[in-house]
Amino acid sequence: MGKRPPRGRSRSARGDSAAGGKRHLSRPGRLPEMLVVEVTSTDEDGDPIARPVGWSGEGRPVIHMRPEPPGHPALAPGQRVLARLTHLRGESYEGRTFRRLPQAPPGRILGVFEGGRLRPTDRRHKADWVVPPGEEGGAEPGEIVLAEPLPRPARRVLGLRPARVVERLGKLGAPRSVSLLCIHAHGIPDAFPEEALREAAAAGRVTARGREDLRAIPFVTIDGEDARDFDDAVFAEAEGAGWRILVAIADVAHYVRPGSALDREAWARGNSVYFPDRVVPMLPEALSNGWCSLKPGEDRGCLFVELRIDAEGRKHGHRFGRGLMRSAARLTYGEVQAAQESGRGAGVPAERIAALFGAYRALAAARERRGTLDLDLPERQVVLDAEGRVRAVLPRPRLESHRLIEEFMVAANVAAAEELERHGAPCMYRVHDRPSDARLEALRQFLAAFDLSLPPADLLKPRHFAAILGRVRGRPEERLVNEMILRGQSQAAYAPDNIGHFGLALPRYAHFTSPIRRYADLLVHRALIGALGLGRDGLSPAEIARLPDTAEHISETERRAAAAERDAVDRYLAAYLEARVGAIFPARISGVTRFGLFVSLEETGASGLVPLGSLPDDRWHHDETAQRIIGRSSGLSFTLGQGVEARLVEANGMTGGLIFHLAGLPGGGGRRGGRR
Repeated sequence: MGKRPPRGRSRSARGDSAAGGKRHLSRPGRLPEMLVVEVTSTDEDGDPIARPVGWSGEGRPVIHMRPEPPGHPALAPGQRVLARLTHLRGESYEGRTFRRLPQAPPGRILGVFEGGRLRPTDRRHKADWVVPPGEEGGAEPGEIVLAEPLPRPARRVLGLRPARVVERLGKLGAPRSVSLLCIHAHGIPDAFPEEALREAAAAGRVTARGREDLRAIPFVTIDGEDARDFDDAVFAEAEGAGWRILVAIADVAHYVRPGSALDREAWARGNSVYFPDRVVPMLPEALSNGWCSLKPGEDRGCLFVELRIDAEGRKHGHRFGRGLMRSAARLTYGEVQAAQESGRGAGVPAERIAALFGAYRALAAARERRGTLDLDLPERQVVLDAEGRVRAVLPRPRLESHRLIEEFMVAANVAAAEELERHGAPCMYRVHDRPSDARLEALRQFLAAFDLSLPPADLLKPRHFAAILGRVRGRPEERLVNEMILRGQSQAAYAPDNIGHFGLALPRYAHFTSPIRRYADLLVHRALIGALGLGRDGLSPAEIARLPDTAEHISETERRAAAAERDAVDRYLAAYLEARVGAIFPARISGVTRFGLFVSLEETGASGLVPLGSLPDDRWHHDETAQRIIGRSSGLSFTLGQGVEARLVEANGMTGGLIFHLAGLPGGGGRRGGRR
């Protein structure tokens, strides 16, 4: 939560030293004189700060861009330019714009308009902007607006950069304003084109023609209490010593045809985005909550897979088809869990629930033998009241019924990838590479402090991580080790070329089970339809040709959605804590950097920064390998995962920023500001 620590290694294992808040950096190599850079933030004076595009070397070079000349718009975060660099000292450079790149985004500023000034909602902006008279666009004080930089005048007004309001988005503090901020801040499309809405409105019921009739099978959907789109339904029954499982998935491909307006918009969005107060769907509501939702008692088109597994969870057969199904019941995770524990049904016969859990336990046993990476990290859920304010922050439950659906979906996804490979058909794989050598080396050095080790990279399997997690279970360092193993992993992505899924310990894997909310699953459905001759709405030649570009695009939209969802939770939590500035909270150190510590509160999971300058006056040494900082004079040491008491000194619900000081330190919890 809150501002997250930077990822990746910034220096070698030697560590860094800093006096107070001042960083001393040195690196033998220097950046070239001309380089493409991206503006990442602004300083307190509103001047842009940039970093090299695609930087993968050692260190974290910082480029202070010179102000643009009069008559040219100011640079804003997100813009890219070809810059001429002058080395200043250490890893600091001065940059001058040589040429703005045509593919650069427009650099709009999202903020709150307040009497001729614009307060940015993005923490990367360290200064306000001024809105000159006549450039307000009708905005009223307190409104959320989008603005764009104006050419810089010969003299700045109040030392601020000028900007023009181009769009009004509503009042700050109004219900749903937090998610609205995040939608616009991350560039998430939230309005469907009229043509796409017309296509969705024209959709209708499917018939049994050309479909296998599954309406006699008592499928059930199992989802969260607030779910409205039900894209998967399940059924299981004993078959000899093993189990027969059916997984039915909404037939989105029937309604969203290649090249249609619906398809173009679904491709652009890539996925649905989930906020505490709303969902930005990949498909219009007429489909996502209507014809594509497997509502109980209503006929729905589906693609299905029939799986046969033995008592140990080993699959010995599968079959795909296109069907017509009717859900017998809409169940929640809590209802299914309670029914399992009590032995009674949840609106369906108890034996159906028992069969689902019997099949699940066989699949779970196979998963355990396979040795997957299953990290135990707490998740929290933000609960809002009717006015859109945070009512509570609760631990997100992790029930056996959740795992049941996960195992059924994984089994269906594996079968989809196998079926497409068997037919030599194109497939959009879900891939997860093993950790990089650099991350593995850093992780090895960290684990060595706890007398834990990993095998060589060419022998490394997910079960080796699982064994380490088992060894630390119940020990004080359990959470810390879970965090570090998570940080050491590669990021999952989509690709038309298979490299396997390291985390799940699977040689092939594809997303098949959520086509309402993920474009990748829709592509897998179309590929199956084409490969199995299930209709004329399979993958088109044009889609096949652009699979590599689509894979890159939907991987990026997935990352965009995850960032927006985290951002919304951060802002909600910061707003929730604004009334508790000055309070002291039990916390845990969740990040260690050269400029301070990140702490996460035990109560809510909210995360924020403890600036290095707020710690006692000392010369602090940053040991990156051990993830700690040590005071050379005081001997004080702060390590990742360490429990601390954190005093909240600043909470900004508009940006989601939280600042803490550590309580109980010599000198009353640290000095404010520190030496600069």
